[in-house]
Amino acid sequence: MMDHEDWTAAQETATVSVDGHDVEMAYRSEGDGEPVVFLHGVPTWGFLWRGVAPHLEDDYRTVVPDLVGYGNSSFAEGFDRSIRAQEGALEDLLDHLGVESAHVVCHDIGGGVALRFAAHNPERVRSLVCSNVVCYDSWPVEFISTLGLPRTADMDDEEFEGKLDFAFDEGAYGEADPAFVAGMKYPWMQEGGKRALARAAVATNTNHTTEIQYDDIDCPLLCLWAEDDVMQPIAYGERLAADVGGEVEPLDQAYHWVVEDRAERYRDRVATFLAETGGA
Repeated sequence: MMDHEDWTAAQETATVSVDGHDVEMAYRSEGDGEPVVFLHGVPTWGFLWRGVAPHLEDDYRTVVPDLVGYGNSSFAEGFDRSIRAQEGALEDLLDHLGVESAHVVCHDIGGGVALRFAAHNPERVRSLVCSNVVCYDSWPVEFISTLGLPRTADMDDEEFEGKLDFAFDEGAYGEADPAFVAGMKYPWMQEGGKRALARAAVATNTNHTTEIQYDDIDCPLLCLWAEDDVMQPIAYGERLAADVGGEVEPLDQAYHWVVEDRAERYRDRVATFLAETGGA
């Protein structure tokens, strides 16, 4: 699998609007065919999908953005990082790319973004794969809330990196791939990264998923869920599938970073689901 430097080199940028502010959004777009959009969560970035998206490029156009305030997107002060704001940024990005509708594969708060977008724009979402996503009142989790405190921005480098190591190394099922851990830490270890992560963490707002009209989501749904995740328990996936209409497929030997923990199984199941829902 490619490292974060090669991933970064393949990215482009687009200008999107967040509450009237022009913000640079990084993304990776490869392949042809029906569009498939991959949305990451907190505190990750588009590199999360390194073991999945590139394997679908022969059959689909894959679009993998870094949410604004994350990854190689703008870290600037003065704009909202909430999933409500990310929903608008996503819409602008798809318009910029000429993507009228797409399949959406999502994880963590990327799922909150996708669910809002699908409820508000049902004609633009062909299908949804939701993996350990935030929904209803499932979030925020304590670890992320703690990062939203002002002290995060003033933390010394060693303590800050230790928290990231805990999230990505200890959070993996089994022994984490060092390339994954290094890649996930990379954006936050840059100048301004601590403050950017604090801004992202403090922007988590449960109201933005409790207010969704889940009945308005009108597309095939697969909840491909790590069954041992304590941060986003599978019971929420079961509730989501019951309300929207869809199926739940548990994945064993995986924690919250299910996309990384079970990359081969994950991408195979996504490919099958896309084919079943009108893709290649």
